[in-house]
Amino acid sequence: MDIQLKTFAELNLLPPLERALKEQNYKIPTPIQAKTIPPALEGKDILGCAQTGTGKTAAFALPILDFLGGDMRKARSGRPQALVLAPTRELAIQIGDSMRVYGKHLKLRTALVFGGVNQNKQVREMQRGAHILVATPGRLLDLMQQGHIQLDELEVFVLDEADRMLDMGFLPDIKRVISKLPSDRQSLFFSATMPPKIVELASQLLSSPFRVDVTPKKTSVKKIKQKIVYCERSEKVGLLHKLLRGEDVGRVIVFTRTKRGANTLAKKTEKAGVPVAVIHGNKSQAARQKALKAFRAKKVRVLVATDVAARGIDIDNVTHVVNYDLPNEPESYVHRIGRTGRAGAEGIAVSFCSGEELDYLDDIEKLIGIKIERDPNSVKPAWKPKPKQGGGQRRGGGSTSRRKGNHKGKRSKSSLGNSRSSKRGPKRGKRNTKENRRSVVA
Repeated sequence: MDIQLKTFAELNLLPPLERALKEQNYKIPTPIQAKTIPPALEGKDILGCAQTGTGKTAAFALPILDFLGGDMRKARSGRPQALVLAPTRELAIQIGDSMRVYGKHLKLRTALVFGGVNQNKQVREMQRGAHILVATPGRLLDLMQQGHIQLDELEVFVLDEADRMLDMGFLPDIKRVISKLPSDRQSLFFSATMPPKIVELASQLLSSPFRVDVTPKKTSVKKIKQKIVYCERSEKVGLLHKLLRGEDVGRVIVFTRTKRGANTLAKKTEKAGVPVAVIHGNKSQAARQKALKAFRAKKVRVLVATDVAARGIDIDNVTHVVNYDLPNEPESYVHRIGRTGRAGAEGIAVSFCSGEELDYLDDIEKLIGIKIERDPNSVKPAWKPKPKQGGGQRRGGGSTSRRKGNHKGKRSKSSLGNSRSSKRGPKRGKRNTKENRRSVVA
């Protein structure tokens, strides 16, 4: 399918959706949107490889809203028609917000299900009925086990940030969710990278997918100016405070490797007279949302975070990302610096590199395929062993306590695929008739 989509108007979306897009001043789709939305509107499975900040949410949200808005079935208690699975609470909340913004003129309900908060409100929302469910894996499985959510009437399934799910240890949970999905469904699968385990999972989930790849062969973010500042560990605090005093420095996200390091750095920065918000895995959901709200509202211009927030923050006009600590996983570097330079804007990423982190830097440059510019005023430190791991994000998201053997009713590996059953054929056929509305992009 050779798609040359130049404007959203060419999609011939439902009038309420077009109205919402006009209100948001959406005119020209991003590459991921231009390549994904037309085949998704036709009901095709999608395998998308795209970095954060590319407009990916709209790429799957608009087809879902167009389909369900044209169908206008009543939402049934505990039985969503579309499910979007996200790795973090922050990302789930932002996806839910986007669904509501784009679908504000449609009579569709979106529910959010994630951990870290009392489940009662979420249960009530599901009992009321929701057309679209946005969820994190752990809490979704909890509510499914309690009988509050059933996926037997699901029409569309979206797995977002699949590689991040893998990093966080959610693979067993994802497979348990997939095993409960109807065989006749549309599936959209998005990942910033495609390691072997992700490719294997995609092959189990998708049926003859349309492939969308807007990630360059060598992973990087072109419009972000990247710089390495060599230093000793003891010099990092002073270097950060000096950077924050720069005239061209606006909103800044500072990444540390550990939760304890984030708290310590925030205290030292506050003491230096710079207001700071902090977000990491040990913070309550309320505290994390309060921190993000303050950062968005520009009540504070510095946000200190661990990698739990690397893919869950979607905030415009972040001028700088600072890697106070280089990540021990090179893919995290790409996701971190993707918090700046979003939606085509330019950004700056500064990374402090001590002797213990030289090996991390080598791994990052191998991944992105370029040698990052060095600050000419800094001197390369002597090599030291990598720092001991610990105090960072606990992997697995609580899934380690779940049984990993065969579950009752679990399908075989081959049955995880998206085979189309005749049982739900009329529904898919109904969707395909909508192609007549889209002759412009066909």
